Amino acid sequence: MSLVLYTYWRSSAAYRVRIVLNLKGLVYEARLVHLVNEGGQHLKADYRALSPQAQLPTLVDDGRIVRQSMAIMEYLEETRPEPALMPADPAGRAKVRELMQAVATDIHPVGNLRVLKAIEADFGADQAVKEAWSRRWIALGFDGLEKLLADGTAGRFSYGDTPSLADACLVPQYYNAVRWGVDLAPYPTIRRVVEACQALDAFRRAAPEAQPDAPNPL
Repeated sequence: MSLVLYTYWRSSAAYRVRIVLNLKGLVYEARLVHLVNEGGQHLKADYRALSPQAQLPTLVDDGRIVRQSMAIMEYLEETRPEPALMPADPAGRAKVRELMQAVATDIHPVGNLRVLKAIEADFGADQAVKEAWSRRWIALGFDGLEKLLADGTAGRFSYGDTPSLADACLVPQYYNAVRWGVDLAPYPTIRRVVEACQALDAFRRAAPEAQPDAPNPL
C-alpha cells in the first residue's frame, strides 16, 4: 500500500502527521504544496479538487483520501496500530485527546497563516502586531496546557513514558512558540516533554528545517 502526504515544511498540521508517520516507521511520498508561492498553491484548482477546504495536510492511502490532521493521525493509529500512540484504556485515550485538542482546536487555529493574513488585510496589522497576536494566544493556551500536563499523567512524554499523539501535537506548537518569541520560562513541564521528544529521530526528521522544501533544508 502506498502513502502520499501533501505537506508544506512550515505547516504545523502537516508537521504533526509527519511525526506520526515517522514514529510508526511508515514510508511515504511527500508531495509539496507551497502555502505562499504562486499566491498559495493550496488555493489552486487541482489541490482544491483533492481538499475542498484548501488546507494541509492531505493523506492518500492507496487511493483513500483522508483530510484534517487530527483525523489523519487517528486513522493511522487505527490502520497501523503498532507501535501504539494511544493508551489502551478509555481514560488514558480521553486524556491524550484532551491534550491534542488543547493544541489543535484551541491554540493553533487562531494563529495559522490565513488568520494572520486576514488581520493584516482587514485590520491593517503589521508584522509586529501579528507577532504579538501569536504570542498572546500561544501563551494563553500554554498557561492551561502546562497545568494539564503537570496533573500527574505526564511522564517522560505528554502521557506516560512513551510518545503519543499528544506529543505529535505539542511539538509543532512549541516550534511556533519559539518562532514567535513566546517566553517559555513559565512552562517547565512543556519544555521537559518537548526536549524528550526532540531527542528522538522520528521528531527530528519531521522538523520543518529537515523537509526538502525548507529554504535551507538540513
